[in-house]
Amino acid sequence: MTVTAERHGRVLVIRMQREAKRNAIDAETTAGLDAALNLLEDDAELWAGVLTGTSTVFSAGTDLRDGSGEPTPRGGEYGLMRRRRSTPLIAAVEGVAFGGGFELALPCDLIVASKAARFALPETRRGAVATSGALFRAMRALPLYVAKELLITGAELDAGTALRFGLVNRVAEPSAALAGALDLAQSVCLSSPVAVRATLAAIDAQLEELDDAGWRATAGALATITDSDDLLEGIAAFFERRDPRWSGR
Repeated sequence: MTVTAERHGRVLVIRMQREAKRNAIDAETTAGLDAALNLLEDDAELWAGVLTGTSTVFSAGTDLRDGSGEPTPRGGEYGLMRRRRSTPLIAAVEGVAFGGGFELALPCDLIVASKAARFALPETRRGAVATSGALFRAMRALPLYVAKELLITGAELDAGTALRFGLVNRVAEPSAALAGALDLAQSVCLSSPVAVRATLAAIDAQLEELDDAGWRATAGALATITDSDDLLEGIAAFFERRDPRWSGR
C-alpha cells in the first residue's frame, strides 16, 4: 500500500509511503489519498486529519515516469486538489515538498514543517507549469513576489523562511513534524466540530469563484506548454540527468 490511514482518537493520520520514489504520486497513491480523504470527510467521528509522508520526505510530486493517474470524482488531481472539504486537514512536512508535493500542502488548512523541510515549485525548470493549484494558491499563501520567484525560478524555501512568510503555522525539530501536527490537531478538536466545519465551509465559499478563475487560468497555461519543444526537452533532460537545452518553442 502506498497510502495508509490510522485513527488517533478523533484524528485521522494519512501517510504517503513510497519513500524509495520520494513519495512521488502515482495512480495507486492518488486512489489511496482519495479513499482516505473520503473517509475523513464522511465519518462524523473524525474531527481533523493530518496528511504526511515518511520520516524523510513529504512528496516530490507527480511520478514523471508513470503519471499520477486520473483525477478522482470527489478530489480531482491527487484526490485532493479540487476537493470541497469541511473537516480540517493539517499537512505535516518532513524533507522535500517539491512540485506537486508542495501543491499537496497548499490546499490543507494548516501546515507544520520540520526544520528539515524544503518547499519548491521547479516545474518551469522542466519546461512545464504547476498544474495542481499552485498558480493561484501560492500567491495566497505567500507574498506575491515571493510566489512569483518560486514559480518562475524553481527557488526553494526552508522551513524558517516559510514560517516568516506565513506559509507554515509551526516549525518542529527534524522528524517531529507529525508530532507537531497531531498536537495542533488536538487543539482543533477542543473546538466544536460543527462550528469548525461551518467556519471552513464559509471561508471556502468566499474563495470558490477565485478557485474557478484559478483553474481556468491554469488550464490556459497548460494549453500553452502542452506539446511544446521545451516541455519535451525538459522531461528528457530530467530522465537523462542533464541540464536542458531550451529552444524557446
